Amino acid sequence: MSSALPHDLNIEARYVLAKQVAQEAARRGMAYYQNREELNIEHKGDDRQDLVSIADRALEDYIRAELLAAFPEDGFLGEESGSADLSARCLWVVDPIDGTACFVNGLHNWCVSIGMLLDGTPHIGAIADPNHNELFHGVRGQGAFVNERPLRVSKASHVREGLMGVGTFYPRGTEYFLPFLTSLLGEGGMFLRNGSGALMTAYVAAGRLLGYYETLLKSWDCAAGLVLVAEAGGRSNDFLRGEGLLHGNPYLVACPGVYEQVAEMIGPMLNSD
Repeated sequence: MSSALPHDLNIEARYVLAKQVAQEAARRGMAYYQNREELNIEHKGDDRQDLVSIADRALEDYIRAELLAAFPEDGFLGEESGSADLSARCLWVVDPIDGTACFVNGLHNWCVSIGMLLDGTPHIGAIADPNHNELFHGVRGQGAFVNERPLRVSKASHVREGLMGVGTFYPRGTEYFLPFLTSLLGEGGMFLRNGSGALMTAYVAAGRLLGYYETLLKSWDCAAGLVLVAEAGGRSNDFLRGEGLLHGNPYLVACPGVYEQVAEMIGPMLNSD
């Protein structure tokens, strides 16, 4: 592996491109969203809750083409089109529409998420939410922002001081999720699920949510957001351990004041493969 430092890889140019492509993809996504009744919706495999549309595929094709035209040496991992050159130092991890179920049902909780790993560590993140005119973005060591406003996680010290973002799917819901909710409510906490892991992660970075727990999340849902949380002063579990990049893992991001409290509620499964 090359010993080149990040500045030798032109990280700034990649950061600028990620923001530009995320915003343009979000603009294109809004055009599909406004005409969503015309979209052909499919289900992935046997999971009737896992949806995909022509919009997902078209936006991912656009994002992939733009990123790799500028940086053909980079790798790419997308939710819809799969992977190419996962061993590259710079690896783009993309969800063209995070929150597809919301998207096709006319709900505003969807976004475009573009993350980049540098030597296996989340380094660049751009999350574009066209419904609220917000671009969450950041690069490792340079801070995180929504539009031009710096992000900072909540200063809360107990779960009763705000909202937790949560998410799950069958069958992990009954095995892990319901016991967690019982513990959270028992401590006076409250929760929401908005259908977009990338947005809920961004909201943790912005201090809007205390934290976000998902029983199993995929890397394209959080690669961008993990940069934002780290730069905003938050904590996360070791999400990319094992086969996390390709197959996902349990996921927790939170402000420092509640991280350990929430991790204890979740239990050992948080760090299980």
